[in-house]
Amino acid sequence: MNRFVDRLLAALLLAIGMLCLTRVYFALGGEGAGDAFASARLAFFGAAGVFSALAALLFWAGLLPGRSKPGPAIPLFGRGAETQPGRRPRLRQLFAVVPFLAVLALVVDQLGPWWRQPQDAGKSLTAEQPAPSAPKGEDVASAPAQAPEALERPEQTAAPPPPQGANPGASAKSAQPPAPASPSAVALAPSVSPPEAAPAPAPPQTVAPLPQAPPPLPTQPDGHREPVVWLAVAPDGQSIMSASTDRTVKLWDVDGKRLIRTLGVHKDMARTALFLPDGARALTAGDDGEIVLRQLSDGAVLHVFSSGQNGGVNKLAISPDGKRAVSGHDTGRVIVWDIEKGLVLHVTPGHDWSISGVAVSPDGTRAISGSIDGTLKLWDIGTGKQLRSWHGHERGPYGVVFMADGRHLISGSGDYTIKLWDLDTGREVRRLEGHSGTVYALALSADGNRLLSGSLDGTARLWDMETGSETALFDSRSGPVYAVAFAADGTVLTGGYDRTIWDWPAGGGDGVVLFAGAPE
Repeated sequence: MNRFVDRLLAALLLAIGMLCLTRVYFALGGEGAGDAFASARLAFFGAAGVFSALAALLFWAGLLPGRSKPGPAIPLFGRGAETQPGRRPRLRQLFAVVPFLAVLALVVDQLGPWWRQPQDAGKSLTAEQPAPSAPKGEDVASAPAQAPEALERPEQTAAPPPPQGANPGASAKSAQPPAPASPSAVALAPSVSPPEAAPAPAPPQTVAPLPQAPPPLPTQPDGHREPVVWLAVAPDGQSIMSASTDRTVKLWDVDGKRLIRTLGVHKDMARTALFLPDGARALTAGDDGEIVLRQLSDGAVLHVFSSGQNGGVNKLAISPDGKRAVSGHDTGRVIVWDIEKGLVLHVTPGHDWSISGVAVSPDGTRAISGSIDGTLKLWDIGTGKQLRSWHGHERGPYGVVFMADGRHLISGSGDYTIKLWDLDTGREVRRLEGHSGTVYALALSADGNRLLSGSLDGTARLWDMETGSETALFDSRSGPVYAVAFAADGTVLTGGYDRTIWDWPAGGGDGVVLFAGAPE
């Protein structure tokens, strides 16, 4: 085994010696030993090469034994095991270590800058040398353009051959460049550049002005301090309720154009405010998970329906008779409430994602829920059972409303579309397109012929449900529209990011501020 190791080491040392001698050979053939430092390097690598070759020969011949060998009569294991020292251990270490130091020197020398050939250095300087700039005072525009070949290969620039029949001596003289003038001569010599041509007259320009900024919106101290996210019109059309992310629900007098009262304040942002059919009470809900039954005359709290661990109330709808309410929660659950008895009727598993919209059918027997994952589910309010489920949109249906026949549903979504569905088959009947942002709210006119949509694109749009065409556009120019409703006189109401409640003519055109937001 020791013999095999010695021969392997000999082969390695021979390779090291060859590398050192090769380095000396190429150095002498190229750069040579021009200075003392170069001569010392060559001498070192020459000596290291010869030393490594000698060490290889000694190891191959077995003249430098390595490991100590046990005596013939001494046990290999146990307390009595002893060894006899081998021959010449220090000489073996010397012949093994020095060549490996030479390898280290080779690596360092290879990385150093002193072995670069002169031609390589010249090439790098040529590549890094900046192009000569024109002399000061010279007219750069009058200088002839250089050919691309001359720019790429400046060292190969040559004079063109003389034309046939010309005097070679004269050509040689004309090819001689003129002697450079002294600095003072250049400064005093008259300019030889041709006279500058008169500048061409500038072409006529038409500059578009900046668009006129809309006038600042009016404010009122008792207005909402944050976006309006819900609007509802009283059965008699005389008042409006609004819910805001500022946590308040406000009651407004339409004819008097004044705030009647702040009806209530939720612990978190208010989401929904609905009039009950009797016109004397209202249900308000918010992210605090509470559905509060309030008296309109003074805002007194009559009952609190708490969702408990089922999460905040994102959307709320009530049956036409005012006896039942359906709430959709951020946990994906749908809850059916008995308003008259103050009871929880059903808590359904609902959706896997947060609820984005709910609605109750005109006959009060069914409810629809939509989730931000784009699914729609139809429920039986009496039993709490799911009747149908389908993936209606690519994103959440934030606005959902039943048609008057109870057999068709309209949904507006984060995929910017409004779809009409046949609930008996779950089939899409019609698609309304035109918004460039999430359709966040829908409202259907009392006669069922007109649909009002509000979008995060900052517009509200009026649609003809018979033809599916857009009949009017209302541009707030002040941010997303979160809430829409039809006023009693047929005009359009919107609320949104600007904290303002707007009134728009049904035929389109500019709106007016009905109730302004609070100062910022």
